[in-house]
Formats: sequence, structure tokens, C-alpha cells
Amino acid sequence: MAGIVGIGLDADDGHVRFTQGEVFRIYRGSEASHAHMRDTCLRIQEPIRRRGKRLEDLSGDEFVKLVANLDGAC
Repeated sequence: MAGIVGIGLDADDGHVRFTQGEVFRIYRGSEASHAHMRDTCLRIQEPIRRRGKRLEDLSGDEFVKLVANLDGAC
């Protein structure tokens, strides 16, 4: 089993945010940082889905290349 976990440490509004996708779970964070993590994870998830693979099917090199090709996601 493989997954991406994002944890935001910058929330000061008392709101607890949680978003879950096929390959990721994101916890907490300000509205802006949570949205950024979510959007980045969705951009990682989509090419994996289009290839008919699961995150755990990717080699470390494949994952790094996928993230490197996101054009400013991080």
C-alpha cells in the first residue's frame, strides 16, 4: 500500500480540514495551504489513473519524474 499524506501546520482559524483522494490524505492547514496541497495531489493522481496504475505500481524514479513534470506544483 502506498499513499501521499499532507499535513498543514499553518491553520490559525480553528477549522479542521480533511481531504481524501485515491492516492492521498490531507489534514489541516490554512485554507490556502490545504487547497494547494489538494491541487498538487490531484495533479499527481490524474496521470496515475490515466495510465491504469496505482501509486504503489510506480517505481521511485517514475514517481519523481511525474512530480518533476507538474510545472510549478510544489
